[in-house]
Amino acid sequence: MSSIGGIGGASGSAWGGASGLREIMQLRAQIIEKSQILQQIHSPQTQSVGANASSQGHFTDRLNEAMQSVNATQQRADQLTTAYETGQTQDVAKVMLARQEASVGFEATLQVRNKLLSAYQDIMKMGV
Repeated sequence: MSSIGGIGGASGSAWGGASGLREIMQLRAQIIEKSQILQQIHSPQTQSVGANASSQGHFTDRLNEAMQSVNATQQRADQLTTAYETGQTQDVAKVMLARQEASVGFEATLQVRNKLLSAYQDIMKMGV
């Protein structure tokens, strides 16, 4: 127990007062400066801009593919519905399955849109 008290007392006297606070602030500034230098070394500004652009392109490509897939499903359901209504097909189960598949795809798209909108609004609130 005496060693713990001694350490506490030593650190209290070493870091106590205004000079101790200045030393802590200087150490903090040095750590921040070294951290920024390490970040620049590991990911130079030109690479990070390119990486952000490619990841954005990747995300938008995936989102675009998903939207096209949902659109194609809805068009197929519309074609099958029209074919059933005009008597070109008699398979009502196939038509109903296509309509349900289109409905589920549309609902999923709405949920993704809502989540993205919510995330955007949360990010915008961070600046306030």
